Amino acid sequence: MSKYIPNYHNVHNKFKLNGFHLNAEDLCRVAYSFIKEGEDFEKPVGDFILDWFDGKEFIEIKTSGSTGKPKTIRVEKQAMVNSALATGDFFGLEAGDTILNCLPVKYVAGKMMFIRAFILGLEMDFVAPSSHPLELIDKQYDFTALVPLQAMNSIDLLHNFKTIIIGGSAVSSALEKVLKPIKASIYETYGMTETITHIAARKMGEKAFTTLPNVVLSQDKNNCLLIHASAISDEIIHTNDIVELISENKFVFLGRFDNVINSGGIKLIPEQIEAKMLPFIKNRFFVMGKPDKELGEHLVLVVEGKEETIDLSKIESLDKYEKPKEIIFVNKFKDTATGKIIRKESLV
Repeated sequence: MSKYIPNYHNVHNKFKLNGFHLNAEDLCRVAYSFIKEGEDFEKPVGDFILDWFDGKEFIEIKTSGSTGKPKTIRVEKQAMVNSALATGDFFGLEAGDTILNCLPVKYVAGKMMFIRAFILGLEMDFVAPSSHPLELIDKQYDFTALVPLQAMNSIDLLHNFKTIIIGGSAVSSALEKVLKPIKASIYETYGMTETITHIAARKMGEKAFTTLPNVVLSQDKNNCLLIHASAISDEIIHTNDIVELISENKFVFLGRFDNVINSGGIKLIPEQIEAKMLPFIKNRFFVMGKPDKELGEHLVLVVEGKEETIDLSKIESLDKYEKPKEIIFVNKFKDTATGKIIRKESLV
């Protein structure tokens, strides 16, 4: 007997929004109220709900702009349902579980929290997305999703959750260190708008990401990740992420191909160098290549904030090719809406 797969018309009979059982008709009435009378963060929720139940087979979603200019793409609603089911299977979510949504519904991650609740029958509360979203929360939940800044600002409150996923940008070693003592099951997720949020997750303390159900991995000639996920995309999803592929279901993220620096024929992956430097530099920073007549590119360290002395000789783990030849200070980096540094624009 085949497993029943709900479609995007369905709203599970155990679904709750802020404590109230609502069906599709109820949700549309609530949506109009949000748009007409709601708080600023509620208006995009109203728009999304009406878009979800408008009878079309697709929905338009904005990308965050971390790898280029933000753009709007069309995503099949059934693919989003399939993504929600995969998340439910991977993290063991069941009808009646409680979840908190504190992500902006303008982007795919916030939308997917609603879709998971609709399809899986979850009891969802949602609050205004902010950098301190948990400060007024006084109850426990089974599941939530945060960006790294929200997690870092909420360390003392994370014990109120059974499972926490963190995405939008990479989890730093500094954040992972402070998350380690927390008893909740905490995962870093891997994904992008084109994959309809995450397709893999890495539990804190582990090195490799593991795929969600029905996702198979391979690599191209540049060691960039290729994602085969027929439930969410008819085509292979090509990424610019360089990975160490452990199996068709496990990988270690190394860095982005478009960030790679070629210095005198030596290929340097900025993310690997930044991980070594992180304990020694208190402000936000990144490394990048700068044109060089002899080397093609030389390595530059870009630091956010006022100019100060940084002694790179203390970082013994850096080999001679990984030591920046120049340090540039920038008053304020440019970020995407999800908190990723836009490297090229930050140096303008």
